[in-house]
Amino acid sequence: MYITCLDLEGVLVPEIWIAFSEATGIPELKKTTRDEPDYDKLMKYRIAILKEHGLGLKEIQDVIATIDPMPGAKEFLDALREMGQVIIISDTFKEFAAPLMKKLGWPTIFCNSLVVNENGEVVDFKMRVAQSKLTTVKALQSIGYDTIASGDSYNDLAMIKASKAGFLFRSTEQIKADNPDLPAFETYDELLAAIKAATAE
Repeated sequence: MYITCLDLEGVLVPEIWIAFSEATGIPELKKTTRDEPDYDKLMKYRIAILKEHGLGLKEIQDVIATIDPMPGAKEFLDALREMGQVIIISDTFKEFAAPLMKKLGWPTIFCNSLVVNENGEVVDFKMRVAQSKLTTVKALQSIGYDTIASGDSYNDLAMIKASKAGFLFRSTEQIKADNPDLPAFETYDELLAAIKAATAE
Protein backbone atom coordinates (compact mmCIF):
# COMPACT_ATOMS: atom_id res chain seq x y z
CA MET A 1 0.00 0.00 0.00
CA TYR A 2 1.28 3.40 -0.99
CA ILE A 3 0.59 6.87 0.30
CA THR A 4 1.95 9.99 -1.39
CA CYS A 5 3.28 12.79 0.82
CA LEU A 6 3.60 16.24 -0.74
CA ASP A 7 5.02 19.52 0.43
CA LEU A 8 2.63 22.48 0.00
CA GLU A 9 4.45 25.75 -0.65
CA GLY A 10 6.52 25.78 -3.81
CA VAL A 11 4.86 22.55 -4.94
CA LEU A 12 1.11 23.26 -5.02
CA VAL A 13 0.85 26.92 -4.02
CA PRO A 14 3.24 29.87 -4.16
CA GLU A 15 5.40 30.56 -1.12
CA ILE A 16 3.18 32.41 1.36
CA TRP A 17 6.01 34.41 2.94
CA ILE A 18 7.31 35.56 -0.45
CA ALA A 19 3.80 36.76 -1.38
CA PHE A 20 3.55 38.56 1.98
CA SER A 21 7.00 40.08 1.48
CA GLU A 22 5.94 41.45 -1.90
CA ALA A 23 2.61 42.75 -0.55
CA THR A 24 4.25 44.55 2.39
CA GLY A 25 7.45 45.64 0.66
CA ILE A 26 9.58 43.96 3.34
CA PRO A 27 12.33 42.10 1.44
CA GLU A 28 13.65 40.33 4.57
CA LEU A 29 10.48 38.20 4.63
CA LYS A 30 11.39 36.61 1.29
CA LYS A 31 13.67 34.13 3.05
CA THR A 32 12.20 30.60 3.02
CA THR A 33 13.24 27.01 3.77
CA ARG A 34 14.93 27.04 0.37
CA ASP A 35 17.40 29.53 1.88
CA GLU A 36 17.48 28.59 5.57
CA PRO A 37 17.56 24.89 6.54
CA ASP A 38 16.94 25.62 10.25
CA TYR A 39 13.16 26.12 10.47
CA ASP A 40 13.19 27.18 14.12
CA LYS A 41 15.74 29.91 13.33
CA LEU A 42 13.74 30.99 10.26
CA MET A 43 10.45 31.35 12.14
CA LYS A 44 12.00 33.30 15.02
CA TYR A 45 13.52 35.63 12.41
CA ARG A 46 10.11 36.08 10.75
CA ILE A 47 8.29 36.73 14.04
CA ALA A 48 10.86 39.39 14.99
CA ILE A 49 10.34 41.16 11.65
CA LEU A 50 6.53 41.06 12.04
CA LYS A 51 6.87 42.60 15.51
CA GLU A 52 9.25 45.27 14.23
CA HIS A 53 6.74 46.33 11.56
CA GLY A 54 3.61 45.98 13.71
CA LEU A 55 2.13 43.25 11.48
CA GLY A 56 -0.03 40.41 12.76
CA LEU A 57 -2.05 37.39 11.70
CA LYS A 58 -4.83 39.40 10.03
CA GLU A 59 -2.42 41.11 7.64
CA ILE A 60 -0.93 37.74 6.63
CA GLN A 61 -4.37 36.15 6.19
CA ASP A 62 -5.48 39.08 4.02
CA VAL A 63 -2.60 38.35 1.65
CA ILE A 64 -3.24 34.58 1.71
CA ALA A 65 -6.83 35.25 0.59
CA THR A 66 -5.41 36.63 -2.68
CA ILE A 67 -3.15 33.61 -3.37
CA ASP A 68 -4.25 30.96 -5.86
CA PRO A 69 -2.77 27.48 -6.34
CA MET A 70 -0.11 27.20 -9.02
CA PRO A 71 -1.51 26.66 -12.53
CA GLY A 72 -2.31 22.95 -12.91
CA ALA A 73 -1.88 22.17 -9.20
CA LYS A 74 -5.50 21.25 -8.47
CA GLU A 75 -5.73 19.07 -11.58
CA PHE A 76 -2.47 17.34 -10.62
CA LEU A 77 -3.71 16.76 -7.08
CA ASP A 78 -7.06 15.44 -8.33
CA ALA A 79 -5.29 12.99 -10.66
CA LEU A 80 -2.97 11.89 -7.85
CA ARG A 81 -5.89 11.33 -5.46
CA GLU A 82 -7.60 9.15 -8.06
CA MET A 83 -4.50 6.91 -8.00
CA GLY A 84 -4.30 6.59 -4.21
CA GLN A 85 -4.13 8.31 -0.85
CA VAL A 86 -2.38 11.68 -0.61
CA ILE A 87 -1.35 13.72 2.43
CA ILE A 88 0.11 17.20 2.30
CA ILE A 89 2.80 17.51 4.98
CA SER A 90 3.72 21.13 5.45
CA ASP A 91 5.63 23.31 7.88
CA THR A 92 3.03 26.01 7.35
CA PHE A 93 0.31 26.71 9.93
CA LYS A 94 -3.37 25.84 10.17
CA GLU A 95 -4.09 29.57 10.49
CA PHE A 96 -2.64 30.01 6.98
CA ALA A 97 -3.71 26.81 5.23
CA ALA A 98 -7.53 26.73 5.23
CA PRO A 99 -8.20 29.17 2.34
CA LEU A 100 -5.62 27.36 0.20
CA MET A 101 -7.05 23.92 1.04
CA LYS A 102 -10.47 25.16 -0.05
CA LYS A 103 -9.07 26.16 -3.45
CA LEU A 104 -7.39 22.75 -3.77
CA GLY A 105 -10.58 20.80 -2.99
CA TRP A 106 -9.92 20.17 0.73
CA PRO A 107 -7.08 17.61 0.61
CA THR A 108 -5.74 16.26 3.91
CA ILE A 109 -2.99 18.44 5.38
CA PHE A 110 -0.76 17.89 8.39
CA CYS A 111 0.77 21.19 9.54
CA ASN A 112 1.64 23.28 12.60
CA SER A 113 -0.01 26.08 14.58
CA LEU A 114 0.75 29.66 15.55
CA VAL A 115 0.53 31.24 18.99
CA VAL A 116 -1.33 34.54 18.58
CA ASN A 117 -2.07 36.97 21.41
CA GLU A 118 -5.31 38.91 21.97
CA ASN A 119 -4.02 41.75 19.77
CA GLY A 120 -3.54 39.40 16.81
CA GLU A 121 0.24 39.51 17.15
CA VAL A 122 2.12 36.33 16.25
CA VAL A 123 4.23 35.65 19.35
CA ASP A 124 5.34 32.03 18.84
CA PHE A 125 4.67 28.84 16.91
CA LYS A 126 4.06 25.20 17.82
CA MET A 127 5.42 22.40 15.70
CA ARG A 128 3.07 19.42 15.56
CA VAL A 129 6.03 17.12 16.24
CA ALA A 130 9.81 17.39 15.93
CA GLN A 131 11.09 16.91 12.35
CA SER A 132 7.44 16.80 11.31
CA LYS A 133 7.90 15.61 7.73
CA LEU A 134 10.34 12.80 8.48
CA THR A 135 8.45 11.76 11.63
CA THR A 136 5.17 11.60 9.70
CA VAL A 137 6.48 9.40 6.86
CA LYS A 138 8.11 7.08 9.40
CA ALA A 139 4.81 6.85 11.28
CA LEU A 140 2.96 6.02 8.06
CA GLN A 141 5.54 3.37 7.27
CA SER A 142 5.08 1.91 10.76
CA ILE A 143 1.39 1.23 10.00
CA GLY A 144 2.07 -0.56 6.74
CA TYR A 145 2.38 2.12 4.07
CA ASP A 146 5.17 2.61 1.58
CA THR A 147 5.58 6.36 1.19
CA ILE A 148 6.32 8.37 -1.93
CA ALA A 149 7.39 11.93 -1.20
CA SER A 150 8.04 15.12 -3.11
CA GLY A 151 9.05 18.64 -2.16
CA ASP A 152 11.28 21.55 -3.11
CA SER A 153 13.17 22.66 0.00
CA TYR A 154 15.80 21.65 2.55
CA ASN A 155 13.11 20.66 5.04
CA ASP A 156 11.68 18.14 2.53
CA LEU A 157 14.91 16.19 2.01
CA ALA A 158 14.56 13.90 5.03
CA MET A 159 11.07 12.68 4.07
CA ILE A 160 12.09 12.30 0.42
CA LYS A 161 15.17 10.23 1.29
CA ALA A 162 13.29 8.09 3.83
CA SER A 163 10.57 7.15 1.33
CA LYS A 164 10.35 4.21 -1.07
CA ALA A 165 10.48 6.77 -3.89
CA GLY A 166 11.25 10.48 -3.57
CA PHE A 167 11.41 13.38 -5.98
CA LEU A 168 12.46 17.02 -5.98
CA PHE A 169 9.93 19.35 -7.60
CA ARG A 170 10.80 22.85 -8.82
CA SER A 171 13.69 22.95 -6.39
CA THR A 172 16.71 25.25 -6.38
CA GLU A 173 19.82 24.59 -8.44
CA GLN A 174 21.81 24.34 -5.18
CA ILE A 175 19.56 21.68 -3.65
CA LYS A 176 19.56 19.72 -6.92
CA ALA A 177 23.36 19.94 -7.15
CA ASP A 178 23.73 18.81 -3.52
CA ASN A 179 21.41 15.83 -4.11
CA PRO A 180 22.25 14.46 -7.56
CA ASP A 181 20.79 11.06 -6.62
CA LEU A 182 17.27 12.52 -6.34
CA PRO A 183 15.20 12.76 -9.55
CA ALA A 184 14.15 16.38 -10.08
CA PHE A 185 11.13 17.51 -12.08
CA GLU A 186 9.72 20.83 -13.22
CA THR A 187 6.22 19.91 -14.47
CA TYR A 188 3.22 18.22 -12.88
CA ASP A 189 2.99 15.79 -15.79
CA GLU A 190 6.57 14.61 -15.13
CA LEU A 191 5.95 14.26 -11.39
CA LEU A 192 2.65 12.43 -11.89
CA ALA A 193 4.30 9.99 -14.30
CA ALA A 194 7.15 9.35 -11.85
CA ILE A 195 4.74 8.70 -8.97
CA LYS A 196 2.63 6.43 -11.17
CA ALA A 197 5.73 4.45 -12.15
CA ALA A 198 6.81 4.17 -8.50
CA THR A 199 3.42 2.81 -7.43
CA ALA A 200 3.56 0.19 -10.20
CA GLU A 201 6.84 -1.28 -8.93
